[in-house]
Amino acid sequence: MTLKEFFDLIGDNPFYIIAYFALVPITALIAGFMGKNEGHISPWKYLYSTLIYMVCIPGIFAITLNVYKFLFERGSILDLDIYTQILPVISMIITILLVRGNVALDRVPGFGKLSGMVTMLTVLFVFMWFLEKTRIIVFSYMKIEYFLLLLVVFLFVFRLGWSKMMRA
Repeated sequence: MTLKEFFDLIGDNPFYIIAYFALVPITALIAGFMGKNEGHISPWKYLYSTLIYMVCIPGIFAITLNVYKFLFERGSILDLDIYTQILPVISMIITILLVRGNVALDRVPGFGKLSGMVTMLTVLFVFMWFLEKTRIIVFSYMKIEYFLLLLVVFLFVFRLGWSKMMRA
């Protein structure tokens, strides 16, 4: 099964993805009411951490695929799939806003790692876009599987270099 076939399957049966991306912000809203001003205490902060990871990983993945589609494949905005490209991002934003209303995000375990990953992904995409625009490496003709593999390699090398730079 390819990624496109998986997204087509989700698009044909949207109930589960709609339920998932609706229940996570609803859970954050209910947790915000039940644990008002107690978001920094142990059980609530781990619940918030779980909720943030549940929506941020698919949301960041959707943003990454959208950037790839628009920058490298020159896709049309009219071809966006609501369930796989828009809904995860909207759910991520709503959940983060709801959690932030009850607890400072720097007190949520693991949130710093997510923001660091987003920063690294942004730097890598800008770097790859620059390489493509200067025609050094053409990413727009790559299959998505090879692009994602190359992205993982770039992330690993970037992270390795960054950690060595910070230690020195």
